[in-house]
Amino acid sequence: MKGQGHKASSHPKTAMLWSWLAAFVGIYSISLFSEYFHFTNYDHLFLVGSFGATAVLIYGTPHAEYAQPRNLIGGHIISALIGITIYKLFSTDLALASALAVSLAIAAMHLTKTLHPPGGATALIAVIGSSEIHELGYLYVLSPIGSGIIIMLIVALGVNNLSGDPVRHYPKRWW
Repeated sequence: MKGQGHKASSHPKTAMLWSWLAAFVGIYSISLFSEYFHFTNYDHLFLVGSFGATAVLIYGTPHAEYAQPRNLIGGHIISALIGITIYKLFSTDLALASALAVSLAIAAMHLTKTLHPPGGATALIAVIGSSEIHELGYLYVLSPIGSGIIIMLIVALGVNNLSGDPVRHYPKRWW
């Protein structure tokens, strides 16, 4: 519990700027997509909380294992499917449903080698989210989750590969 190791190193300013630019473009693009297709009745439903954590991974640490496309896509999709299913089965006990959704999502991501930490939040949001999310049912998997991760992946491919730093180049591998 004492902790071992070295203090955290600082990142180059250029890495911070690329991360900022990509995160801004990614999240803003999802918001514009939502507005363009007139999904405003759902109060920015496309801006799912787990996308903030995904932005940190794919734009802030594009070389990380958890940030790779297989993990990004598989982790969110699997977790969304599990979250919706668990909500449908256990909606009368949100405490149980929440615990089951997150724990089963983690187990499924491990089994499929698609571990993406924001996936846990995607599963939890499917359970504790708004009535609009619950009304979507399994459409939640396609939109906002599927469409959002595709937009974020496209931005990651574009912005991360504009950098001259080969560590930022994305992805390390596709599948």
